[in-house]
Amino acid sequence: MPDERETADASDREDRDGPLDRGDQEIGAAAADDTDSLLGVLPHFYRGEVSQANSAQDRIDRTTDWAITLLAALLSIVFSSRNMPAFLLLIGMFVLSIFLFYEVRRYRFYDHWRARVRFIQENVFANAFEPVGVEHPAWREELSDDLRNPTFKVSTREALSRRIRRVYGLLFTVAGVGWAFKVTMFTPEQQWTEAAELPGIPGSLVAALLGLFFVSVIALGLWPGGREAKGEIHGEKPGQWKNE
Repeated sequence: MPDERETADASDREDRDGPLDRGDQEIGAAAADDTDSLLGVLPHFYRGEVSQANSAQDRIDRTTDWAITLLAALLSIVFSSRNMPAFLLLIGMFVLSIFLFYEVRRYRFYDHWRARVRFIQENVFANAFEPVGVEHPAWREELSDDLRNPTFKVSTREALSRRIRRVYGLLFTVAGVGWAFKVTMFTPEQQWTEAAELPGIPGSLVAALLGLFFVSVIALGLWPGGREAKGEIHGEKPGQWKNE
């Protein structure tokens, strides 16, 4: 038969391996009813969210920097000699499109952290400076729900539209203008249709496909016309912070 020491050790292991007691489970809830505890926790949470937003912004900037560097390098190569083919710029636009879709996802993550930071600013810190009432009376419940069930605050479609309007629309335009100059003014010894052609694809069809690509880019940049996410700074009325 096991002695008393073995029984006690088994009981201790069971206590350690078992569920936490009520006090341990509700350690976070204690701050909810204590204003001093809540105000002590909130700055640390806010700094963490700001750090996440800054990190996400840095990732976006690095993607944009690589896209600009790629375009600058391709332009330098293509216009360094008459013998350099114009289709290198078409390849560049394809790679820029890949960068764009990477950046759209990174932008959605950035907007996720940014929205939380802004939410705390307008419902806590703004009211601390001038207590005129909060923007969202149930801000603690909304923030708690978002911590338990995180969601993106901006759709893929809107993120794509914004990045085209802000950055990639200009990059695509520069590449397209460079392509047009290369197949016309910089290859006077050839017809532009000859300079623009690809293996098995006539130059006129390449130009038509490129025009269709730019029409699509313009359409995506202008659509949606209205901002779906919460509009601030741009003169729009604030909308709902989080759409379920």
